[in-house]
Amino acid sequence: MTGTDEAAASPVPGGTVVDVAVVGYGPVGMVAAGILGRAGHRVLVLERYAGLYNLPRAASFDDETMRTLARLGVAEVLLPKVRVQRTYEWRNGSGDLLIEQHFAETGRSGWAEWNMMYQPDLEEALDTACRSMPRVQVRHSSPVVALEQTPEHVTLTVEGPDGPERVTARYVLGCDGGNSFVRSALGVGTQDYGFSEPWMVCDFRFRRPTRVPAALQLGDPLGPTSIISLGPAHHRFSFMLDSAADFETERDPERVWKRVAAHLTPDDADLIRVATYTFRSLIADDWRRGRVLLAGDAAHQMPPFLGQGMCSGFRDAQNLAFKLDLVLRAAAPEGVLDTYQSEREPHVRAVTEKGIELGHLQTLRDPERAAERDRVLLARRAQAGAPEAVRLPGLHDGLFARVSDTGRGRLSVQGVVDDGARRDRLDQIVGGGFHLLVGAEILRALESAHLLDALTGAGVRVVVPGERVTEPAAEGAAEPPRALSVHDVHGTYRDWFAELGCSAVAVRPDFYVFGTASTPESAVALAAELLGTVRGDGAVPHG
Repeated sequence: MTGTDEAAASPVPGGTVVDVAVVGYGPVGMVAAGILGRAGHRVLVLERYAGLYNLPRAASFDDETMRTLARLGVAEVLLPKVRVQRTYEWRNGSGDLLIEQHFAETGRSGWAEWNMMYQPDLEEALDTACRSMPRVQVRHSSPVVALEQTPEHVTLTVEGPDGPERVTARYVLGCDGGNSFVRSALGVGTQDYGFSEPWMVCDFRFRRPTRVPAALQLGDPLGPTSIISLGPAHHRFSFMLDSAADFETERDPERVWKRVAAHLTPDDADLIRVATYTFRSLIADDWRRGRVLLAGDAAHQMPPFLGQGMCSGFRDAQNLAFKLDLVLRAAAPEGVLDTYQSEREPHVRAVTEKGIELGHLQTLRDPERAAERDRVLLARRAQAGAPEAVRLPGLHDGLFARVSDTGRGRLSVQGVVDDGARRDRLDQIVGGGFHLLVGAEILRALESAHLLDALTGAGVRVVVPGERVTEPAAEGAAEPPRALSVHDVHGTYRDWFAELGCSAVAVRPDFYVFGTASTPESAVALAAELLGTVRGDGAVPHG
C-alpha cells in the first residue's frame, strides 16, 4: 500500500474508510473532490439531495476560476456555453452611467476575465469530471447527521437510503453551503457584517435572440435592480424587496412580467424560476477545527455585487486541496493546514468589504442620498476618463518562501507557450503541481547545484520560457526532460519577469507565487526551499 493507503486504513470498525470526505456536492465540493481525486487520494462525497441541484445560483466566474476548470478538464466543454462579458455598468434611476467596470478579453490567468454562465451547465461538467475519477465516489441522498473526531480521524454518521452508516476519513471538508451542518456541528460562530438585503431573483430562458442588458446594476431609489446574463440562453432579473414578506405577492408571474416588460415579453423568453434570496455577509470564526475544514459558503458568504462568491469558494478548494495533498503524502506536517485560513480569510474579507461597498451604493433608497451618490460617482468617472478595472488582493502569511523578491503571494500569470509539439496555455502543456519558471542563466545555476534531478523527482516542473521552440521529447521517451524549454509566444513571461524584476518564479498548485528570485544564488536558495516544501524534508515556510 502507499503511505496514503496505510494511513487511511484506520482501525475503526465498520463503515467506509477514505482519505477525505467532502460534505456537499455543489461546485466547491466538486472542485475539491476533483483536485484531490486527480492527485490519487480516496475521496467520498456525501450529498443530502437526491441529485444535482439543477437550478442556477451563481451567474459568473473569473479567469482564475476558468484556469481551475481547465485543470479539471472541463473548460473546453464550457466555452460554448458561457458568454464573455467585457463591461459591467452601474446606472442610476435616470439611466446615467455611474460606474463602468472593464474586464479583459484575456486576463492574468490566460482566460477571459469575466464569464457569464448557467450554473447547471457548470455542475454537469464538473460532475462528469468527478465521476470519471476512479478514486472519487459520489453518494446522493446521504445527509450527514453526526460528526465526531479524534486526533487520528473523523467519523461521520450518514443517513443513507439503507439506514445509518459510519464513514471514517482522515480529513473532512465542509462544503455544504450557508446553512452548513458541518459548521454547526463544530460549534463555529460567524461574524456578521450586517449587510443583509432581501431580493427576488427571476430567471428566464430565451425563446429567440433578444437584446437585453448583459450586466447592469440599476441604483434606482424606487427599486434597485440587477440585470445579468446567465450565458447565451438564459438571463436573470433581480429586484430588491422592501421586506422578505413581499415575496409572496411579488412572485406572481403577471407581476414579474410587468417588472421586466421594458426588456422582455413572453414571446421572447420563458420564466423558469422565481426565488427569494437574502444577500448576506458572514465569515466563520474558524475555518479549521482539528481534521475538519470549511470551504465556500460554509466558511463565508458575501453579497453578489462583485460576482466573487463561487470564485472565492473555488480558491478555497484549490488552496485546501494542494495542502491536503502534501499532508496526506507526508510531505508536510498537519500544521500546514493552519495556513489555509491565514491566507484565505484576509482575501475573502477584502472581497466581501468591496462587495458591501458597491452594494450600499446600489441599494440607497433615500432620494437625497442617492442624488449625492450620483454627483460623487459622475465626478469620479469624469476625472478618471476610463473604465475601472477590478483588482483583487494577493495572499500573505502562509505557505510561502521565507526570503523572496517582489511578487510573493500574488496570483501568477499564464501565457501561451509552444513546446515544439503543440501550442497552448502553460497549464495544458506542463500539467498541475508546483512549477519553477526560470531564465536560461538560472537553469545553469540549478544544474551546477545538482538540483534539477531532485526537483524533477519531487514532481516540480522546471520551465524555461524563451524566444525559441525546442525539439519535442522523443516519442516513447522513458522520462520527461529535467527542464522544459518553451517558446513564450506572446512574451507573457518575459513581461512578467521584467515587471517583477526577477529571473525565477516558483508557482504553487493554486496558481499563487511561492517566491521569486533575481540572482542565480537566490534562485538556487528558492529552488532548495521549494524542494524541501514539496518533498517534506524542510520546515513549513511562513511568508
